Amino acid sequence: MEENRPNEIAELNQKVDTILEYVNQQRLKSQAIDDLIADASIIGKDVYDSTVQALDDREVRLEPDDLRELGIRFAQNVGNFNTMLDTLGSVMDLMQDVGPIANEVIIDGTKKLHEFEQKGYFEFLKEFGAIVDNIVTHYGINDVRMLADNVVTILDTVKNLTQPEMLKSIDNAVKVFGNMETGNVPEYSIFRVMREINKPEMKKAWGFLFTFLKNMSKNQ
Repeated sequence: MEENRPNEIAELNQKVDTILEYVNQQRLKSQAIDDLIADASIIGKDVYDSTVQALDDREVRLEPDDLRELGIRFAQNVGNFNTMLDTLGSVMDLMQDVGPIANEVIIDGTKKLHEFEQKGYFEFLKEFGAIVDNIVTHYGINDVRMLADNVVTILDTVKNLTQPEMLKSIDNAVKVFGNMETGNVPEYSIFRVMREINKPEMKKAWGFLFTFLKNMSKNQ
């Protein structure tokens, strides 16, 4: 029994040392927490004093009832705030997904704009703006109204002029006029005119002219 007593005393001393070490650690933690609370109190007091001073400088007065109402409304809308945060998170996720696509669109758009610039589109639009400016300068509001009233007739005329048969006829007329020597037109006497009228091609031309005039009279 006496032989085991030194071992028991050693174990008891070890347990006491463990307890003392634990107590010391708890004391240090408690002291650290007290120091943190003291520092936070100092910082909080400084923030409070600075806030009060700033509000006082701007003549802002906070009523306790207003603060209480704000707190109540905040508590009532906690669910809405959570929904808003969830929505914001979804939007951020969407932005992350759409971001690369948007970058590709921007790059493609920049390349296309550069292509348009190389082809002279912007220069063309600039000159077209000068055309519009000349139109506005030389025509009044009444001319624009008349154009609006007759735009359907004008478009119908343009549509008829762009028919293949009409374009071919106009092209032939332009070519004939271009090949004529307008500066050296021969003179025709009455007798020569009569002889020319009796030629087959002139008879066909007269037939075309009279047929055209008759159709014009019918349409009118």
